[in-house]
Amino acid sequence: MTSGADLSRLSLNTATTKLLTLTEAVDGAARAGYGAVGLWRDRVQEIGADKAAKVVADAGLRVSSLCRGGFLTASDDAGIASALEDNKTAIVEAATVGTSELVFVVGGLGANPGPGEPARTSQDPTERDAGRDIVATRQRVADRIGDLAPFAAEHGVRIVLEPLHPMFAADRAVVSTLGQALDLAAPHPADVVGVVVDTYHVWWDPDLEAQVARAGAEGRIASYQVCDWLLPLAADPLLSRGYMGDGYVDFPTITRWVAATGYAGDVEVEIFNQQIWDTAGDVVIRTVAERYAALVQPYL
Repeated sequence: MTSGADLSRLSLNTATTKLLTLTEAVDGAARAGYGAVGLWRDRVQEIGADKAAKVVADAGLRVSSLCRGGFLTASDDAGIASALEDNKTAIVEAATVGTSELVFVVGGLGANPGPGEPARTSQDPTERDAGRDIVATRQRVADRIGDLAPFAAEHGVRIVLEPLHPMFAADRAVVSTLGQALDLAAPHPADVVGVVVDTYHVWWDPDLEAQVARAGAEGRIASYQVCDWLLPLAADPLLSRGYMGDGYVDFPTITRWVAATGYAGDVEVEIFNQQIWDTAGDVVIRTVAERYAALVQPYL
């Protein structure tokens, strides 16, 4: 039970309670004693950013982040223009709902037609190679961040780069390590481009302790997200996240590393898992709080 536990820094990401509306998720988090919520754009857009801001504020909660911007890897003019337009919309939404943190999933390779899809094939070897050039793709990410950073700064919003586990490099994020994310952020002020430390994606990294320390020293930790790594992997690996304590992540150790940097922001729980999504929202919210109180909060 969480009686007496300090949940003031705990944030419920609305993806964890996928079937709840934004209003329902906010209400559940507030009743459970959470301090914040992390919002996904689909839920915000259902009611509008202005109303979403009011719902959260009326509940006495903070908005820890908005998910997500990104998908910056297009190589054609139309794709680049579309990505810039969507991300500028996301930046405005973040400012409107009252968060300075907009999480970016940077996007995958050109050979990928969509998340989880088989690679595009071509009879032209040159086209095949171009669609698989991960170095050039990362450079396009850097270029688009450069395009968006001034607009984000004007709106008081930070672009928050999220490295994803390498198994998602082809279709979701060509940035796989915290070090790579920090290298992309380096040309920009820390209050304009930061990073998120997401245990699910970075727990395996042998350089994680050093890179967390680097992120802290550079003032770039914009968010700390926690959930567990489960095996066996689901048919869709994206849905292999779980409650803290149900998998393989060493939360006390990673949390100590983050805390040692002086990070004092919210700790956001974002879980993609069909079984959890099918569970009653209040049960999920209570379970998240219990696991946070046992495995994360004591080490902050």
